Amino acid sequence: MELTHDRLCREASEFSFLESTHPEPSLYGITDGKAVGTYLEAKFLGFLRFRGYVFQQGNAAKGLDFPSLGVDIKVTSVKQPQSSCPFRSIRQKVYGLGYGLVVFIYSKSDNHISKTATLTIMNAIYISANQTADFMMTQGIRETLSKGANIEEVAAFMQSRSLTDDYDDLMLLAQDIMANPPAQGYLTISPALQWRLQYGRAIGYADQVPGVVSVYRSL
Repeated sequence: MELTHDRLCREASEFSFLESTHPEPSLYGITDGKAVGTYLEAKFLGFLRFRGYVFQQGNAAKGLDFPSLGVDIKVTSVKQPQSSCPFRSIRQKVYGLGYGLVVFIYSKSDNHISKTATLTIMNAIYISANQTADFMMTQGIRETLSKGANIEEVAAFMQSRSLTDDYDDLMLLAQDIMANPPAQGYLTISPALQWRLQYGRAIGYADQVPGVVSVYRSL
């Protein structure tokens, strides 16, 4: 069976419900968020295969779990809902990452009697590729354009937001923005050695705006 975006979201919902009641011995006492993320991603991929879905295997070159769908899986704790992703270009902060995200936000609890851990999925959201830009950056650019800003003013705004110190890059990007204004993004993207993605804004806007969907929400 072919995996589509709609089916991916439906299965993520079912998986979240089942996983939230599953006691897992291998995660007992584990505090490393990366280990939890690796476990949950692998289990979700196995869940999809068990359900009979055929999909292109992710690889290190493309860096996505579902290259054919243009979607990546992210797993993060509800205590600090954020994760990292490769930096490719400053344009990602304006026009998005170039792919969509399925984000599982979990709360982990250990049972010291059974020596198992349970990952309660608090939220699972789907963010389409068009909505993966930075919220404040795209909001500011769109407001600046709505006031009749010219190319120099758009570049100045991005410079004021510390997008880059390279004026030539800013002007080239501003030129593209004048011809192709960005959609409103719903991530918070902070620069580091990699992009740091924060999901609080997307969680808050899920089901209120196009392209940001609440797949599952814990009662």
